[in-house]
Amino acid sequence: MQVIEKSLKGLVEIIPTVYTDERGAFFETFNSTAFEKYGLPTHFVQDNQSFSKKGVVRGLHFQTEPYAQGKLVRVVVGRVIDVAVDIRVGSPTFGQYEMVELDAIRQNMFYVPAGFAHGFVALEDTVFCYKCTNVYHKASEGGIAWNDPDLNIDWQVANPTVSDKDQQLPFFKQVFEGVSF
Repeated sequence: MQVIEKSLKGLVEIIPTVYTDERGAFFETFNSTAFEKYGLPTHFVQDNQSFSKKGVVRGLHFQTEPYAQGKLVRVVVGRVIDVAVDIRVGSPTFGQYEMVELDAIRQNMFYVPAGFAHGFVALEDTVFCYKCTNVYHKASEGGIAWNDPDLNIDWQVANPTVSDKDQQLPFFKQVFEGVSF
């Protein structure tokens, strides 16, 4: 397993060792000993899975304390651009984002800690899975508009499909009114 620290503190790309032969492939999607070695969380309380058609944007979602979630995300089938936006007030990278392409061929994963808004765009029909460090709590749910002009995220798709709920999310400056970034 290779662990690559990204430019925003706390974000980590994980590239598993994939063993292949004439029968197919095998790799570990999670190993608590290896994760502990790299300072990654080893306690996850919820697993989620979604299917998204090519061109679907989901996000940017987060949960507030005490239900903030870290997420270990990966693609089982397909390919996505995964995005994490730093929403940690006081962080030197507050308001900045990181993008990682995840795909079912490389089987790479992305750890997004609590304190980040998270979203992705399906570059092809995709099965997306993620482990969460905290349970979903509706009253703690928040989000930022996927097309926020200040964030200026290049989702790499024309005319994405976005849920009505995500279309109504506020811009970053509205969520963090009065906080400079």
